[in-house]
Amino acid sequence: MKTYVVLFNWTEQGVKNYKDSPARVDAVREQWGNAGVRIKDIYWTTGHYDLVSIVEAADFETLSKALLPLGAAGNVRTTTMRAFDQEEFTRLL
Repeated sequence: MKTYVVLFNWTEQGVKNYKDSPARVDAVREQWGNAGVRIKDIYWTTGHYDLVSIVEAADFETLSKALLPLGAAGNVRTTTMRAFDQEEFTRLL
């Protein structure tokens, strides 16, 4: 499994329903689990991004298949970055 950092920004619709955010995450955690994507950690944040999540997926295509319906629901926009742990980064060198 590869690790990714996903940064979330609430849309206008998403921020209006911010109190539903924990329940939405629970639903996504289940949906994504069935699709081969695991949410390792998720944090509600202040500043430029509203949520930050560490997720695992077999590849970017698998993660993209999970992220597209999430964006289509209209509550969030995402930015995704591949993350490398120290061992993975050392192999790149």
